[in-house]
Amino acid sequence: MIAELNRLIELVEESLTDDLDVSVIAMSLGTTEYHLRRMFSSLAGVPLSEYVRRRRMTHAAADVLGGGDLLSIAVRYGYGSTQAFGRAFRSVHGVTPGEVRRDGGPLRTQSQLRFRLIVEGNITMDTRTTERPAFRLVGHAAQVPLIHQGINPHIQAHVASIPADEHARLKSLGNTEPAGLLQVSNNVDPDYSEGSELTYLHGVAITEQTRAPEELDVIEVPAGIWAVLRTEGEYPAALQSAWAATATDWFPSNPWRLRPGPSIVSVLERADDFSRAMCELWLPVEHA
Repeated sequence: MIAELNRLIELVEESLTDDLDVSVIAMSLGTTEYHLRRMFSSLAGVPLSEYVRRRRMTHAAADVLGGGDLLSIAVRYGYGSTQAFGRAFRSVHGVTPGEVRRDGGPLRTQSQLRFRLIVEGNITMDTRTTERPAFRLVGHAAQVPLIHQGINPHIQAHVASIPADEHARLKSLGNTEPAGLLQVSNNVDPDYSEGSELTYLHGVAITEQTRAPEELDVIEVPAGIWAVLRTEGEYPAALQSAWAATATDWFPSNPWRLRPGPSIVSVLERADDFSRAMCELWLPVEHA
């Protein structure tokens, strides 16, 4: 995976003034656009789309300082107007092209990335893979923003709004793996951008043949293979660290890649105040 990401970086540099078709690049590298984007954002700490925009604006800054026609520069970097180009330029550099020409800066440079895999062996991951038939996730869903670290207050508020007796009813409905009450993230932005919207469902898993109560939201999950990672420790820090470690340790060392689908957290045990928990993180995968 590290070699594929570094080749992607090279192709980005070759396409700074052209359209970048990530799906075609992913196919040429023997992987999928979904997996490539997710691994890039996890390892780089920035979505691929944002990295490309920063690199383009880094190069565009030199053109702006060179004194060329702004519309020609805008078109060169894929923008149809100086206004659209100016907005993108300002979002990266914090100043307009005109201010840069007048004052010479300030400018914010995005350096070209280079990925390296450092194997330290200091993370032991309790992981298994399992093939599951199609099943359904049922419960109460809400649209929330993605937050990478710490407790997501939007999810917290959604779960708190569910009556206590409803939690017990949901738990009684579950009849297949993943077991217990589940935290489900679905329709996640492939770039895994902070603040992007996702569907969060608090519910349980039932078999494909089980009828779901009409008042509950339903996510249909097709048959497939899942990587199941068990974590234990401070919540949600241990769980978030395990998710990050899948990109740095697990996927580069195993013949699997992410496929589209919901990520699921099953809470097996927890402290009364939820400060610590034992969880299973279920990720949909396929052979790389």
